[in-house]
Amino acid sequence: MEQHRTVSVQTIGRTSMMLRALAEGDSEGIRLARVAEATGLGKSTVLRLLKALIEVGYVEYDARAKLYRLGYDLFLLGQSARRFHIIELARPGLDRIAAETGDTVFLSVREGNMARCVDRRTGSYPIRSLTLSVGDRRPLGVGAGSLALLAFEEDAEIDAILAATRDERHAFARFGDTDLRAMIEAARARGHAYNDGRIVTAMNAVGVPVLDAGGRVAAALSVAAIQERMTPQRRQQIADLLAREAKGLSALLEERNRAFAAPAPARDTEKVG
Repeated sequence: MEQHRTVSVQTIGRTSMMLRALAEGDSEGIRLARVAEATGLGKSTVLRLLKALIEVGYVEYDARAKLYRLGYDLFLLGQSARRFHIIELARPGLDRIAAETGDTVFLSVREGNMARCVDRRTGSYPIRSLTLSVGDRRPLGVGAGSLALLAFEEDAEIDAILAATRDERHAFARFGDTDLRAMIEAARARGHAYNDGRIVTAMNAVGVPVLDAGGRVAAALSVAAIQERMTPQRRQQIADLLAREAKGLSALLEERNRAFAAPAPARDTEKVG
């Protein structure tokens, strides 16, 4: 049973690598050899998995050009992941924050008990805080954006998350249960999360939650900068800017959700005489 599970996980991992390789290739598609090169897998393995993906509609094959590309069914699957429309909606705001502060801006969302960075913008200031890359994950509470995702949840949910992430947080010495509960209390009191160099000593960060129409945390916006640029006055200015952008993003999310929820227009079945 354990061996079967290991093989299944390995297959999923290889399939994921191939889909990423196709996504990063030309829109017209890429050849088998290029997929194998990008994934580090043998051609026979790649061909077997590609055939399976073609059968379910996730990959298309142009026999004439001998090119593989992502299929329409995969696009439809992606469209159903509506919560990630927030990435598209947040981009103008991230650009505005980066331009106004000159610092690094992050957009984070919750994935189970983890926070994932799903977008990032860098400002013009020459010393950049690149402590998170797009795609990176951390336990909820570790980092300003991650803390903003955690601190504004309900108390019972926070208790469950802290219990579930205890082992993962061992790698972050200053994020024990007692530390996090104090940071959560402080974040709630001032309306924003603050990381005072707890991950990288010289880097500080501010984070705020983005709430949905029901008041639940949908995402977090955060700004990171070197310690010298995070004076109390400037930190509050950044927090205010983030709060304004978070409010605007919340409105955009609600507008998008209403558009998705709106019934399709009724078809006119009246016959023309």
